[in-house]
Amino acid sequence: MSSTKIGLLSLTALVFSSMVGSGVFSLPQNMAAVANGSALLLAWLITGVGILFLAFSLLYLSRQYPELDGGIYNYARAGFGELIGFCSAWGYWLCTTIGIVGYVVIVFSSLGTFVDSKEHVIFGDGNTLYALIGSSIFVWLVHWLVSRGIKEAAVVNLIATIAKIVPMVVFIACSLVAFKLDVFQLNLHDFSLKMPLWEQVKDLMLITLWVFTGIEGAVVLSSRARNRHDIGKATVFGVLLALAFYVMVTVLSYGVTSRAEIAGMHNPSMATLLTQLIGLLGTIVITVGLMISVASSYLSWTLFATEIPFLAAKNGAFPATFLKTNANNVPISSLWLTSIVVQAALIGVYFFNKNYTWLLMISSVMILLPYLLVSAFYLKESGKNKQPKHILIALVATVYAVWLLYAADLSLLWDSVQLYMVGLMIFIYSYVKHKKRLTMDDQSFT
Repeated sequence: MSSTKIGLLSLTALVFSSMVGSGVFSLPQNMAAVANGSALLLAWLITGVGILFLAFSLLYLSRQYPELDGGIYNYARAGFGELIGFCSAWGYWLCTTIGIVGYVVIVFSSLGTFVDSKEHVIFGDGNTLYALIGSSIFVWLVHWLVSRGIKEAAVVNLIATIAKIVPMVVFIACSLVAFKLDVFQLNLHDFSLKMPLWEQVKDLMLITLWVFTGIEGAVVLSSRARNRHDIGKATVFGVLLALAFYVMVTVLSYGVTSRAEIAGMHNPSMATLLTQLIGLLGTIVITVGLMISVASSYLSWTLFATEIPFLAAKNGAFPATFLKTNANNVPISSLWLTSIVVQAALIGVYFFNKNYTWLLMISSVMILLPYLLVSAFYLKESGKNKQPKHILIALVATVYAVWLLYAADLSLLWDSVQLYMVGLMIFIYSYVKHKKRLTMDDQSFT
């Protein structure tokens, strides 16, 4: 049963769930803090075009190169060699692992909405002792679930994805009823930020990137797909669905109240806005929805984080120990690595008093190189095969990836460079071991 392949609906749910996690519930405040309505619309236009062309790149690559399982890693490896392939795998694995640490922190920060008071802080921002204990239990429950089989975990994720859509639909419906055109027009031309429009758009780029991180989910799990043509379809369907929700949530928010008021709201700002519209029920609906959403996203990202070291180990980029699978065909060594690193990071969050914002931002920056390499590989192959339509798609996706690097915070880029340098030591170790193993195999064959 555990070896059963994943169908189109579950693949689409994995893509959608991995993208739509905690970010959507804080998007109104995150965006209002740095941009007026005009910048918001322009940023969504740039992001929508860029992310759709990246999705089309993944779609066509999955069809043109069906033998390259795992996508993110193998596209970079096939196009630019072993070292670049490793960097893509390492960056992607770190992105997923750091990101899911942030997800667990958010779950318990949200619980604090219900149980914390000024006198008795139990979960706080998700970095208290009680939050550490609760998040540790959660991590190992998910570890157990994934170890039971990829297919089973994907089915649970599908159910949770359906559940997470409900609060977003409620918010959109209520905001649509309360929408005031005059309020939206004021926010559209709000100059109180005293920043050039282009700077506002640039500041929105990492925010919009983070909420679309996970677009590659179906490609990462391509070897588990029932039908390889479903991989590209799931990617495009998931992106279109997520884009529709993101645009509606943020644009409608700008028609409910002033940008300045939204910017000053406590996150999740969707809860604050919905509470203004329907009372305390709004807080309950959004907070419960956020916890379900983040829990399902954590599950999706754990699946991705487990798959990448396994695929990289097949080519000697990661140590051979990550080739080990259990009776349910799950890369168990890779799963243990991910769970242990997440647990260690949660302990670090507690002792160093970090919140989820930094974790999510560094996670966003770590994914920039893998996305750029996917687009560049597609551009390289399209140029080689002289395919004008594919060259155009690849060129737009590549320009978008380069633009994201330009828009990224320099300090975060420097942090990511240091993390990539750590990975080089693992690559050198794995590469030497792999070469020795190949030499021994050749000698035994002769």
